[in-house]
Amino acid sequence: MKLLLTSLASLVLASSLAAAPQTFDFKDPKGVNNVAFKLDAPLEAIQGSGNGISGTVEFDPANPSAAKGRIVLATKSLQVPNPLMKEHLDGAQWMDVATHPEIVFELKSLRNIKTSGDVTTGDVIGTLTIKGVTQELVTHVTATYLKDKLAARTNGQMKGDLLVLRTSFEVFRTQYGINPGAPQDKVADKIELTLSIAGAAPKP
Repeated sequence: MKLLLTSLASLVLASSLAAAPQTFDFKDPKGVNNVAFKLDAPLEAIQGSGNGISGTVEFDPANPSAAKGRIVLATKSLQVPNPLMKEHLDGAQWMDVATHPEIVFELKSLRNIKTSGDVTTGDVIGTLTIKGVTQELVTHVTATYLKDKLAARTNGQMKGDLLVLRTSFEVFRTQYGINPGAPQDKVADKIELTLSIAGAAPKP
């Protein structure tokens, strides 16, 4: 009886440890994580990217619906090809980086989840804050859980797991006070955003 109870206790403990969510850190030392953006107006297309990404996400591959976290993009890291355009982008009319240094997405939950192997897809529910304006956001996401793959990404320097998030969605600059007076035939109101970011959960 004692042996049976001990075995059951060990099984319960192992189960609880396996089900515990992991915390994935999205501050990428390689600087590969990025968000790409595009404004495609009739007279002019503006494209750029930002790689100043940080934040953490709690994710349990056995219970993805409980995912939560916070992804942050440093507005100063946003880049465009033209130096004068970059100056305007950082200014008060556009991103106002001096007053609003961060763009923040708060992940609340995942719904409509489907998992096949290491890949989970679903709808992310959260909020997006730009220039001090917070809007609810729902977008489709693909989350790839890569067990023990951190070593391959870091050339063997670190051990652990990876979580890769990919999503594309649209926001409207006038809703966030991003140069709302700009003519829409030259500066599109719709901003197309694409993210492909990897978070690491190191192990000893």
